[in-house]
Amino acid sequence: MKRTKIFLTIFSPAVAVILIITINALLEKPLDTKNQESSAGDFKIEMPTVPDELEFCGEKVPMNDIEVKERVEREIIVNFYWYSSTVQMLKKSTRWFPVIEPILKANGIPDDFKYLCAAESNFNNSTSLAGAVGFWQFLETTAKQYGLEITKEVDERYNVEKSTEAACKYLNKAYKKYGSWTMAAASFNIGFENLDNQIKRQKANNYYDLVLNSETSRYIFRVLALKTIILDPEVYGYHLKPEDYYKPIPTKEDKVTRTIEDLADYAKAKGINYKYLKYFNPWLRENYLPVKEGQEYFIKIPKSGTININSN
Repeated sequence: MKRTKIFLTIFSPAVAVILIITINALLEKPLDTKNQESSAGDFKIEMPTVPDELEFCGEKVPMNDIEVKERVEREIIVNFYWYSSTVQMLKKSTRWFPVIEPILKANGIPDDFKYLCAAESNFNNSTSLAGAVGFWQFLETTAKQYGLEITKEVDERYNVEKSTEAACKYLNKAYKKYGSWTMAAASFNIGFENLDNQIKRQKANNYYDLVLNSETSRYIFRVLALKTIILDPEVYGYHLKPEDYYKPIPTKEDKVTRTIEDLADYAKAKGINYKYLKYFNPWLRENYLPVKEGQEYFIKIPKSGTININSN
């Protein structure tokens, strides 16, 4: 409106009208129609491949159920197009699966639960809005129940090995309770009490037949989607070279039986800095470590040369 008034003031009404029409036409006209058409033609949104058959821990997914199939499709689509997250997950999987797999095996837990760990945290030691922490996203009460130490100075939810052991204890208990690894996995997300309430209310004890909250309803399907992509990434357009994947970093353990007053001084004495001490031991939550009589901790120290890229 302001521009129109200026034109009408300076020029005659007829000239002003012509100028306004011309400017509007130029503003509405694409600058380069040919290039726009070419760019749009090159950009394609495609439906990712959805397997006809899927299973979790040897338990078949009922892909003949239309509602189940659509939920599988949803999670494959989401993770297929969530490029940054999926690429990072793929890169980290080769560093952390070798740590997680033998612990699962030693505790009689099916190997597929490593994908549950990926779904929980994307291999990040993160903290959720609900206060769940670490690779396995344990709440404090549950973590303590399954043997993890949580104090101001120590939080073993950040210790991948120990939190995986705790997850195994939970999952074995859940499997004995429900007789299904799929239900055990669902309970890991929603908890025993909440899952039991829904089983009683709905008179069904199969995960794929239950109406659950949004997060738990998507939970197993996200696990299945990540498993599908990790097992065959190139089918889903993720062409990572072998050198793109992160390798495990060799470490040694230092047994600690006495209080460490200053972890920065301790790190320096071990030939590393404070940053790398916390990188390999995120469960250390303060800059000191109190150790009671009879107590012991094992602190990871990177082996010589393993944190220098040029030395590998």
